[in-house]
Amino acid sequence: MPDVIVAAEVSGPLLLCEEGLSVWGGVDPATGEIIDAHHPQHGQFLTGKIVMMPTSRGSCTGSGVLLGLAFAQNAPHALIFRENEDILTLGALVATKLFDRPIAVLQLSASEYDRLSEEPEVTIREDALIAGDIRWPLAKKSAALALTAEDERFLSGAYGEAAQVAMEIITTMAMAQGAARLTDVARVHIDGCIYASPAFLTFARAMADKGGRVRLPTTMNAISVDHANWRSQGVAEEFGLPASQLADAYVEMGAKPSFTCAPYLLADKPAQGEDIAWAESNAVIYANSVLGARTVKHADFMDLCIALTGRAAQTGVYLDANRRTRRIIDVTVPEGIDDAFWPMLGWLVGQKAPDRIPLIRGLEHTPPTENDLKALCAAYGTTSAAPMLHIAGITPEADLAPASDADHVTIGPADFAQLWQGFNQGAAKVELVALGSPHFSTSECTAFADLMDGTHVHPDVTTIITLGRQSLAEITASGVKARLEGAGVKIVPDLCWCSISEPVLPPSAETLMTNSGKYAHYAPGLSQRAVRFGSLAQCADTARTGKAPEHPPLWIKPE
Repeated sequence: MPDVIVAAEVSGPLLLCEEGLSVWGGVDPATGEIIDAHHPQHGQFLTGKIVMMPTSRGSCTGSGVLLGLAFAQNAPHALIFRENEDILTLGALVATKLFDRPIAVLQLSASEYDRLSEEPEVTIREDALIAGDIRWPLAKKSAALALTAEDERFLSGAYGEAAQVAMEIITTMAMAQGAARLTDVARVHIDGCIYASPAFLTFARAMADKGGRVRLPTTMNAISVDHANWRSQGVAEEFGLPASQLADAYVEMGAKPSFTCAPYLLADKPAQGEDIAWAESNAVIYANSVLGARTVKHADFMDLCIALTGRAAQTGVYLDANRRTRRIIDVTVPEGIDDAFWPMLGWLVGQKAPDRIPLIRGLEHTPPTENDLKALCAAYGTTSAAPMLHIAGITPEADLAPASDADHVTIGPADFAQLWQGFNQGAAKVELVALGSPHFSTSECTAFADLMDGTHVHPDVTTIITLGRQSLAEITASGVKARLEGAGVKIVPDLCWCSISEPVLPPSAETLMTNSGKYAHYAPGLSQRAVRFGSLAQCADTARTGKAPEHPPLWIKPE
């Protein structure tokens, strides 16, 4: 019997997505069109459809984008999943319950999912799913949730209206997730401060006006404008003002204006085994995988709810059993790899393990740097819904016994060669070099300054590094910022490439070059530019010459 996660009476044509979809970066919020150039259903529209997909993937911002689609009347009528899914489910819950924009969410068994996928039209009623000769009764998915006396005080309104609404959302999702109880968390990272649509400001402003105040240390993700400089950069008032007001609403509620998508670069890092509540997919994956902290991939809006209460559903990878390997991936490492290997590997690992935690083997004698792991985790999050990965001999929990159903796949030279072609679709002539997705670390800034010393960016090329405020302060103090700017490199804080728009992104640029696997995946849809991809050294060469390398590096063998 199918489970109802969010109830709504809807009907429409069925759209079957063969792979999970990141709504943020993968769907045009103004039209509902799938713009992820790497997705099999690229060019299809979600609007008014009954959308089936195994689960979602990618950015935690998807919940807010879905709410924005609902406000713009471009949302799907229903989402039907085969696996557990939280991000879009939360967006549908907020749209349905708080703003009267109904989006049904159902979860089916594998056999039910396969059977329904053959139907052209679906109707969802309060008690049944109807499609062709199918008439399946529906049951509300819920669980017995043990609440503490303090949890009950939140629900009764003892800590104010915003905290009450937050706890109602937390408990509703917790029951849908099958959680037995809630858990305390030590810190929160807010992803919902990105202005992807007016819905984000509507939600944050409503919670702030209801008296919302965070109860524990809370950092903020990159935002959608350079907060101090957006007017001088020529950003239009109709975008820059609400984007800055969104950031201000979270600061008003007590969040720290860190404005970085890489909170693991901040001085105060989570400790191994620490329960935290982070949104922003690359940060979640890095925290779980590299730091050994514990957080599920919290959706936008849920991050604020947890910050207002200090409580999260004890489910997913908060639990030991759910952190175990379910797919072993043996990697044949080519000789002579450079730093481009790591984001490409992350993307490929996510493709091979789109819905389960993998253990990567074969890297024991090629230990990655922190920057390599950052790039790997970020790219992995674009193709996998899983919140973590293990690397044998490198990450802290790689020796956990694999789950009993763990299977085995491989990644070899042909996979890298094929991905190189997929990442390099643009012309050799490049007008923009885009660095800092996720935000550049201090050491990455220093490395790029070393590569650019004694040279200068080509006059026809714009070269931009995005970074967090702490890294900006560090490179300013060390003189690296002056070296970069002396070479013609622009430094932009607060923003990250997944939220940059024109005119900060040069309107005249037709092709961009990046060393980020994450941005190479999302940029065709987000920026409407062609993309070239390569190592940091190749990006420096392209910045100087205006031309991307025509051939892959020697470690990538042609197919």
